[in-house]
Amino acid sequence: MLDTLDAPAVRTWCRLALTALGQAREEIDALNVYPVPDGDTGTNLYLTVESAAVAVEDCFADGTEPDLGTTVAAMARGALIGARGNSGVILAQLLRGMAEVLARGGEPEHLRAALLRAAESAYQAVAEPVEGTLLTVAAAAAQAAAADPGGLAEAADTAYQAARRALLHTPEQLDVLAEAGVVDAGGRGLVAILGALSDTVTGQRPMGPVALRQELGAGSAPDYRVFRTCEGHERPPGPGHPAFEVIYLLDAPDEALPMLRSRLASLGDSLVVGGGDGLWNIHVHVDDAGAAVEAGVEAGRPYQIRITHFAEAAARAGEGATAAPQGRAVLSVVSGSGLAELCEQAGAAVLLADPDRPPASAELAEALRRCGAREVVLLLNDPELRAAAGAAADQLREEGVRIAVLPTRSPVQGLAALAVHENSRRFDEDVVAMTSAAGATRYAELAVAEGESWTMAGVCQAGDVLGLIDGDVAVIGPDLLGTGEVVLSRMLAAGGELVTLVLGAGTSDGLADQLVAHARRQRPEVDTVVFAGGQESAPLLIGVE
Repeated sequence: MLDTLDAPAVRTWCRLALTALGQAREEIDALNVYPVPDGDTGTNLYLTVESAAVAVEDCFADGTEPDLGTTVAAMARGALIGARGNSGVILAQLLRGMAEVLARGGEPEHLRAALLRAAESAYQAVAEPVEGTLLTVAAAAAQAAAADPGGLAEAADTAYQAARRALLHTPEQLDVLAEAGVVDAGGRGLVAILGALSDTVTGQRPMGPVALRQELGAGSAPDYRVFRTCEGHERPPGPGHPAFEVIYLLDAPDEALPMLRSRLASLGDSLVVGGGDGLWNIHVHVDDAGAAVEAGVEAGRPYQIRITHFAEAAARAGEGATAAPQGRAVLSVVSGSGLAELCEQAGAAVLLADPDRPPASAELAEALRRCGAREVVLLLNDPELRAAAGAAADQLREEGVRIAVLPTRSPVQGLAALAVHENSRRFDEDVVAMTSAAGATRYAELAVAEGESWTMAGVCQAGDVLGLIDGDVAVIGPDLLGTGEVVLSRMLAAGGELVTLVLGAGTSDGLADQLVAHARRQRPEVDTVVFAGGQESAPLLIGVE
């Protein structure tokens, strides 16, 4: 439990918030009926927090610990630059408000004041604030925390719990939510983010799906259901709603903003202006997209301009890949030059990932675009990439590309999937075959413990070799060979026809030779293949098909 908020805690908060939004992204998208039922609020919030998290990670890139002020400023600026959609710009403004106060310190009183400033900033950013939205949830969280006299953990948890209660009541404040039978999507995302903050400070795990009907007890609130599908969210806005969403970053002096706000407010609705100190993120729904951009030109320098026609976006989502390039490709994400070469030899495009910094959704989306194909199968080879891959895939689907994300959890599963890939098959049949091959491959890896830690196999010390089977620590040993033999024996005990050994950077061929001999002693009928993967993350990867 933390007594004060510092830079590492902000880093942890960003990571946990991104994880929470990744888990809830599709659920939040499905709740999205206001202000436009376009089913992208969860994705927009995820991309906004992802940009904030990347900016915070950059603060730690040189190996030194930054101060709190530097870290929260980076978080706020990253969120502003990467903000997507109405909800994303409002969230960026919330984080900016928090950063203004937390730059002065991380004591409990600073957190309480930061939450109040965040809610105030968010209301100021929205031209016509509406209750029953993310704004309402933010205000309820801030007011509850301000009234709590306890320490940092109490303030964070009180804000989180108040946000959950406020979320439950949003349909009572906004008719469109009550008619659809949902809570506010942006408010649901903020609950996840505040849950991550509480988790960071208290060390507990309050996150996960919001049990709406159980939150206040039986009979204390209406029985609002949560949509689990996006049915109905691909319809275009109804009559009278502006046709375009316009978003851009703007370099402009503060004194130019009142005139810009007035001009944009006269053009449309859902106007949100976030930022400050010369950098702004502009979001508005209009019928005349050109006029909205021209207003930005008159105020300063607009860039990163994104214009979405709601009806065309819905049509693209419904039609699938009609406008995309032809052909099929497989994109494999790996973190070793040898693995990259293996995948390329098998016919896949490769995204070579930094083992210390997994690719963000923008990097994955760009790699998918470079494939230049109408249909793309994405092999993740890492369970930590699922959320980012989901957001990237959604972006490509909006562009007319058909995407199948295979959640392979290890490169050996990716290699097994590539081995059965055939472009001549129908896309669905190819995906099924690759998924089956990956699922039939048990995976393991050897890793070296960096310090003392509790594991499912007991307590390990720094320098111990950990044998992980299907992602869980199953063996703790003193050396690579002994641990590898135990892991291999356990895997072969469940059967198998082919053993794949992928050597990491610096791992000797002698280790592979000894493990091959061990496998033959255990199961003479099993074939064994050895590859030099070059991965830094694990001395050895093992696959058993």
